Amino acid sequence: MKLKNPMLVVTDIDRSVEFYKKVFGLHIIMDFGANKTLTGGLALQTAETYKEFIGASDISFGGNNFELYFEEDDFDKFADKLKEYDIEYVHPIMEHSWGQRVVRFYDPDKHIIEVGENMKVVCKRFLDSGMTPEQVAKRMDVPMKFVNACMR
Repeated sequence: MKLKNPMLVVTDIDRSVEFYKKVFGLHIIMDFGANKTLTGGLALQTAETYKEFIGASDISFGGNNFELYFEEDDFDKFADKLKEYDIEYVHPIMEHSWGQRVVRFYDPDKHIIEVGENMKVVCKRFLDSGMTPEQVAKRMDVPMKFVNACMR
């Protein structure tokens, strides 16, 4: 068995396609009308057809038990790009204890999106600041093997 795609149910598929295109640069690679697959493997399905599939008359949006996670090499540039859009944030940019900066926000249907700084970039940022590889491993709570790989 092989996992194929995460699929989000959306109220307006064209609006969602436009959102993922503008914010993340994703584009349609398969178009089945009520279902569209975007680059990266994300699939979108219209709420109307999904209701038929599962035999339900109601679909809830805005849950906080699931998120799509993206990583970005140039986190600062991405954060600046977000300012161009009317984004509803779950929380502003924050830095986790291991040093990775992240931001969470909603897509048009209240699905949570997390964008995190690429962990190799975090490692390189710490190394470039003058920390020793051993200090970086401790700060990030990662094995030395990871830090050594980032240094190559």
